[in-house]
Amino acid sequence: MEKSLKSAEYTRLIAILVATRHKAGMRQQALAKKLHKPQSFVAKYEGGERRLDVIEFIVIAEALGADPLKLLRRFLQTRTR
Repeated sequence: MEKSLKSAEYTRLIAILVATRHKAGMRQQALAKKLHKPQSFVAKYEGGERRLDVIEFIVIAEALGADPLKLLRRFLQTRTR
C-alpha cells in the first residue's frame, strides 16, 4: 500500500471532497471559517500538501453538508484494485 500524498487513490479521495465543496457552492475561505481553521488548511489538503486523517475527513464532509459515509462509498465504488 502506497502511503503518499501523491497516490492515485488519495488524489481521488481529495477530488471527491473538492467536488463536494464545489457542489455546495462553498469557497475555501467559507469552509475554513466553518472548520475554525485558516484558509491555508483547506488549500493545503486540496493541493496535496497535507494529508487528512479520518476524523478530519468526517468533520470536513459534515461542514460541507455531506454524509461522510456516502462520500466514502462513492470513493470505494470507483476504486481500482
